[in-house]
Amino acid sequence: MEWTVIRRLDGLLQGDYQTLFRGVGLDLADLREYQYHDDVRYIDWNVTARLQTPYVREYHEDREIAAWFLLDQTASMDFGSRRRSKRSVSTDFVTVLARLLTRHGNRVGAMCYDGRVDTIIPTRSGRRHVLHILHRLLARPVTARSAATNLTDLLRPALPLVRRRSLLFVVSDFISEPGWVAPLGHLRQRHDVVAVRLSDPLEAELPDLGLVVVQDAETGEQLFVDSHDRAFRRRFAAAAERRETALRAAFQQAGVDVLELSTDDDLVEAILRFADLRKRRRQLAASGGLPEHLETGAWLDGTQARVPSSTGARGA
Repeated sequence: MEWTVIRRLDGLLQGDYQTLFRGVGLDLADLREYQYHDDVRYIDWNVTARLQTPYVREYHEDREIAAWFLLDQTASMDFGSRRRSKRSVSTDFVTVLARLLTRHGNRVGAMCYDGRVDTIIPTRSGRRHVLHILHRLLARPVTARSAATNLTDLLRPALPLVRRRSLLFVVSDFISEPGWVAPLGHLRQRHDVVAVRLSDPLEAELPDLGLVVVQDAETGEQLFVDSHDRAFRRRFAAAAERRETALRAAFQQAGVDVLELSTDDDLVEAILRFADLRKRRRQLAASGGLPEHLETGAWLDGTQARVPSSTGARGA
């Protein structure tokens, strides 16, 4: 991992570091007019009252930041139709980003959720701490069947736990009971939040496999379906498209950036696309305008976003 991925990314991201990951600074750099999605805490009320136009303070960024990985470790993450599962992609992503951050002196921590938050690893720096996080993830027991995932139970505990402004990566397939949009938006008000959405190609389009048994990996519910039926496959694709639309709206409502990772993606290329589009979006925001596809909450993967599986077809 160190040679094939991290060194390659570390070199390619040189010069983009402050744009991709923004620390909290204390030294005032400039004043500019307020723009949509600016943090209202940075409004300079004296200048606003004098000029009758909202103005915000800009600060010199501090490179040292704290990053948290909020990790969905439920049974649906074990699904993968190719050589990798969503869980393995999640582990690779956490390892790469944690090592990249700690190489620059930053601190990283993790919260793991499996029906409840059962593991909290405080933020520390250094290579040994990254190896400790990786060991804890790899040593987790096989997830037993339980109730359906509710990401609210992962996001709400993070509010009182992460007090200082930090960089938060919410890593999940977002196959969840409803209600998680509001706490995700609350986290976004205080922190820089990136939703890392994991998916598999089989969750978007069902191939012709004949008669198959589809099982929910979390509840154990089973359905016997005829995937040879073209009408059934069309209904499956239509349901996936509706879930896609709803998920896009949810991320837009929460106001978070989204990195799409599929089990058949190249991790380096996906992170580079994310870094490039995040940098371009911030440059456009500083110049006063953004095209619709680069607004906060856009899917920063550079391609058409994929669709998560339905609640009733987890781990098929």
